[in-house]
Amino acid sequence: MRRVRRAGHRRPRPAWALSALTAPAVAALLLASQFHGAERLAGRLVTAASTISRHAPQAPQTLVNAKQYAGSFAVGALFRLTGGHLGKHFCTASVVDSKPGDLAITAAHCVSKLAPGEIAFVPGYHDGDEPYGVWTVSKVIVDSQWRRSADPDHDFAFLVVRQPGNTGTIQHVTGGEQLGTGWAARVRVNVIGYPDRLDGPIICQRRTRPFGTHQMKFVCGGFTGGTSGGPFLAEVSVATGDGTVIGVIGGYEQGGDLASVSYSPRFGKAMRALYHTASSEG
Repeated sequence: MRRVRRAGHRRPRPAWALSALTAPAVAALLLASQFHGAERLAGRLVTAASTISRHAPQAPQTLVNAKQYAGSFAVGALFRLTGGHLGKHFCTASVVDSKPGDLAITAAHCVSKLAPGEIAFVPGYHDGDEPYGVWTVSKVIVDSQWRRSADPDHDFAFLVVRQPGNTGTIQHVTGGEQLGTGWAARVRVNVIGYPDRLDGPIICQRRTRPFGTHQMKFVCGGFTGGTSGGPFLAEVSVATGDGTVIGVIGGYEQGGDLASVSYSPRFGKAMRALYHTASSEG
């Protein structure tokens, strides 16, 4: 559900391309003494080329791309549900620890135009396998700022999920990620998502950066459409893979218009209030 410019992104030619001035070209000017001031002009060009070369930006590092992996207990794909049958997966969500044990978190833009009964959550989904079953969304809980104006700083939502015929909770089956609010904008995180074009999740570990006052961004290639709602997980346990959700892919341009840069609202007071509401309604 995120917007992604897949190809054709053009960048202006950098001014420092002038640093391609070569020694033979300068030498040619020196030899052309018949031109008035050629020696003086050549000297200026040598100085300019040296200065440009010193200040030219370094070549960009190769972009790190996300890797496919076997999946996580608490992270899964959101599917369209029609007549009790799964359609295509379109976004990502993750189970969060809560007292009722039936909450998952995602991006609000993923679910705001769908009725709860039209959405199913499949944790750990991979290559057609549903290791922890299919869970139907019975309620969608979004922030009031999102309802009023689709404010990108409030692009997050909680889902109450149930499994027909099962009196247990999803958290009992998969465990749940902790919810973190008030975190700094620069944090090392694992980001997980389900691209539309793949039948399994991808993962990338990088450090987040500030984006404005209320959002943060994450630079890693591969996060195309379908990864919206994917968690930004901090303090991930090596033993269990569980962590603390401090963001979800969303916010600016529904998570960004490039597959290499993803955004998230920063979780603060509004998120704490919404979590309290969701926990009481779950």
